Amino acid sequence: MPSLPEIVPRIDILVALAPEKPAQILLSLAAENLQNGIFTPGVVTGPAALYGVGPNTQGCYPRERTGETEVAIAEAWHWLDINMLTMPAEGINGTNGYKRLTRRGEALAGNAEEFENYAVATDFPKAMLHPALGDDIWLELAQGKYADAVFKAFRTVEIAVREAGGFEPNDVGVDLMRRAFNPNGGPLTRQTDPVAEREALSALFAGSIGSYKNPHSHRTVQIDDGLEAQEMVVIASHLLRIVDARHPQTGL
Repeated sequence: MPSLPEIVPRIDILVALAPEKPAQILLSLAAENLQNGIFTPGVVTGPAALYGVGPNTQGCYPRERTGETEVAIAEAWHWLDINMLTMPAEGINGTNGYKRLTRRGEALAGNAEEFENYAVATDFPKAMLHPALGDDIWLELAQGKYADAVFKAFRTVEIAVREAGGFEPNDVGVDLMRRAFNPNGGPLTRQTDPVAEREALSALFAGSIGSYKNPHSHRTVQIDDGLEAQEMVVIASHLLRIVDARHPQTGL
């Protein structure tokens, strides 16, 4: 496999990249340089690999920019560590600086598309998600299963509304939302709110379920944009928090 300077030959580009970009390359290089399941970062990004040996520096990074180069590479290795794609090897090997790929790292090494999906997901903090969505939704986003994540998120909203409003199992979809948030006496409607706000909230829930959950129930829906899927899931999370506030047992 080519070295890092061969893959990213211009040092200006390397130092300008977000850490996850060179991290993807380093992960693949590490996988190619495993010995008995472990590797040392120096094999991949040591001085010989980056700057050449002696006068043989063709195709390498300029030594006068060593500081910038090493900071960019250190950030990339650190990104792999904190995102659980690499980890110290066990025992004395780890003490001596050897690393191994995690199971997730092994799965992503050499798979640019899945790595990109995972990198997008790592920028999306799980803390933003309602607890009812759990780790499963976040992991599906990380795995690029965008349509599944969106459908499950809004199915969770539907279940929460049904439970909080005391509806039957066969009450579903847009009709359920309109009944639960009916401006004129729906069980999850706050009658002290202005009429216009009650109507708007009813429309918000009905429109969200109609747009993001119902289509997935009836046909295969393709979602290719990870950021778009994250935005949809955040909408579901916000709706769940509204339901929490209106729940007869937990709400205000």
